[in-house]
Amino acid sequence: MKVLVFGKTGQVARELAALDPEVQCLGREDAELSDPEACAAAIRKHAPDAVINAAAYTSVDQAEWHEKDVTLINGVAPGAMALTCAELDIPFVHLSTDYVFDGAGDHPFGPGHPTGPLGVYGVSKRLGERAVMAAGGTHAVVRTSWVFSAHGKNFLKSMLKLFGERYRLEVVADQVGGPTPARAIARACLEIARQLKTNPEKTDIYHLSGAPDVSWKTFAEEIASAANAQIEISAITTDQYPTPAARPLNSRLDCTSLEAAFGIKRPDWRSAVQQIVAELT
Repeated sequence: MKVLVFGKTGQVARELAALDPEVQCLGREDAELSDPEACAAAIRKHAPDAVINAAAYTSVDQAEWHEKDVTLINGVAPGAMALTCAELDIPFVHLSTDYVFDGAGDHPFGPGHPTGPLGVYGVSKRLGERAVMAAGGTHAVVRTSWVFSAHGKNFLKSMLKLFGERYRLEVVADQVGGPTPARAIARACLEIARQLKTNPEKTDIYHLSGAPDVSWKTFAEEIASAANAQIEISAITTDQYPTPAARPLNSRLDCTSLEAAFGIKRPDWRSAVQQIVAELT
């Protein structure tokens, strides 16, 4: 199956390219996300069997000062992609985020739970979701959380760098979610696209996050253990680590509908940490 991917250097896009030789990834030089019509034209030009949108404006804090650009890239462009896929009758898989929720409570958010983003980034991603659904084609919106890999900028790589520079770290312990390996997300996107091709009735919103749910502090401790790092990690609260954009305290996602529809289980992020740390060190 010929799959067209928006995104080329991002974590999930790089994993998609490595997984399947029929995957073609588009970078900014091929289709700039700030130009929704260019994105639509790229789909028509390549005539794929399915499209995966793994590209987005992901700098959560910077988004607070660039609302217009973020809205165009994360909100408008996915709608243009989805409309074109609907016209061509091909499935569209769109990656979204736990940031569409307000982070209240301590129970996992289901796909149908009311959204309530806390910042510009989350608002833009919710807009993108709604545009994809409004297009009326075969699609899956896949919300995920705390993505990490051997590529790009992510928490695991930041921790490894800090382990080499410090003997003590303070890490937020009151935000809880599921770290998710980019490789697992890529595999899931391909499987979802394949199944949607023959089973368009599976069109819906789904959640995918790694198991088990943990705090950032526990995530950091697991990385330190895998790297045999001699470092003291202390707990702090979100209030003690202020950021321009508010973070949800609860990023737990209920992933049961994804397994029921596609047979995709929550990946064990701990084994992925072991593999990636071994790869990077």
